[in-house]
Amino acid sequence: MKAISPLLQIELNFIDYKYALICFITAFVVAMVSIPPVILLVNKYRLHDVPGIRKEHSMPTPTLGGIAIMTGTAVSLCFWFPFSLSPEILTCFLAIAILFAMGITDDIKDLSAKYKLIVEIALAALVALSGIRITSFGGLFGVNDLPVSAQYTFTILAIVGITNAFNLIDGVDGLAGGLSFMSLVTLGIFLTISGDKSFALIAFALAGSVLAFLYFNMNPAKIFMGDTGSLVLGFVIALLCTRIIQINSIAYQPLLKTAPLFALGMVLIPVFDTIRVFSLRIWKGQSPFDADRTHIHHLLTNAGFSHGLTSRIICVIHGFILIEVYWLKALRPEFILCMLIAAMIAVTIVFYNIHRLRKQRKTTTPSVEYELN
Repeated sequence: MKAISPLLQIELNFIDYKYALICFITAFVVAMVSIPPVILLVNKYRLHDVPGIRKEHSMPTPTLGGIAIMTGTAVSLCFWFPFSLSPEILTCFLAIAILFAMGITDDIKDLSAKYKLIVEIALAALVALSGIRITSFGGLFGVNDLPVSAQYTFTILAIVGITNAFNLIDGVDGLAGGLSFMSLVTLGIFLTISGDKSFALIAFALAGSVLAFLYFNMNPAKIFMGDTGSLVLGFVIALLCTRIIQINSIAYQPLLKTAPLFALGMVLIPVFDTIRVFSLRIWKGQSPFDADRTHIHHLLTNAGFSHGLTSRIICVIHGFILIEVYWLKALRPEFILCMLIAAMIAVTIVFYNIHRLRKQRKTTTPSVEYELN
C-alpha cells in the first residue's frame, strides 16, 4: 500500500512502517503506564525540581520523567527490534544506557558540568569509533568527503553540542518534548525511506514514549523529564542525524543530497539558540554557563506568554523549518544554510521585539490612565 504526501512530495510505502507503528504504540502504552508510578516515587522521596533563575516554574515539581520515557522505549525495542544487532547498534545502546544512568544521578545529586561534559565526549568518541560518523558535508562550501580525522572531530562536536542544546532548551512545559517528538518522527520516516530500518525503529519507539510523556508534561506539568530525559533525547537525535548523513553520503541515489543541512533542520532551534545565548554571554564578559533568562523561550515567557502558548509557537516554527529544509533540497547548500540562519535570526528579532513592546506598553499604560482620570 503506497501513498504520496503532497506536502513533502515523497512516496510512502505503509507496509514498511508496520513494525515502526507497533514499536511506537508499544512505547506509548508502556510510558503512559509508567509515568504515574514514577510521580509517586518522586513525591515519596521528594526528588523535585526546585525553582531557580533558569526555571520557569514557581513550585517544586516531580522530575525524573526520563525514566518513564526510557522504560517505554526499552520495552518496545526488546519486543520488536531485530535480533541481528550490529556493532554500531550495540555501541549506541551502551552509550545511551551510560548517559541515562548519568542523567538519573545528575537529577538526584546535581553533578558538575565538567564531569558531565567529559562523559559526553567519551560517549561521542565511542560512537564515532563504532563507525557512526559524519563522513560528508554534502557539497557545503565545496566539501564532500571528509578526512577520517575530520570525521571524528565533527562527529564528537555535533553529538556533544546537540545533546547539551536539547538539555538547555528544556525550559518550559512541553517544549523539549514537542521539538524532540517532531524531529524523531521525521528522522524515523526518512531513515525508513533510506533503508535504515533498525535506526528508524529506535526513532519511532522513542517518539512514542515522548508523546506519552507530553500528556503529563503539558502546562501545568505534572512531571519534568529532567536531565535523565533531555540528555538522552538530545544524544539519540544527534546519533540519528549523524546516521542519516552517513547513509545518504554512500547511497547510489541518495534521498537527501543535502543531508547535513536536513539534519541541521532537525536540531536548528536548540542549536542556534544555544550558540546565540553563549555568544551573548561571552560578548558581555560573562561565563557562557552563567544562568540567565535569555533563551528563546524566555523571550516569550518574559513578555507574558504562557508556557503552553510558548511551546506551541516554537513547535509550529520548528515544523515550518522541517518542511522548508526538505522543500529547499534542490538549491545550493550554501543558500539553504543562509535561509536557515536568516529564519532563526528573524524569529529571534520578532520574539525580542514582542518582549520590548509589551514592556513599553506596561510602562506607558499607567500614565495614560492617570491623564484620563
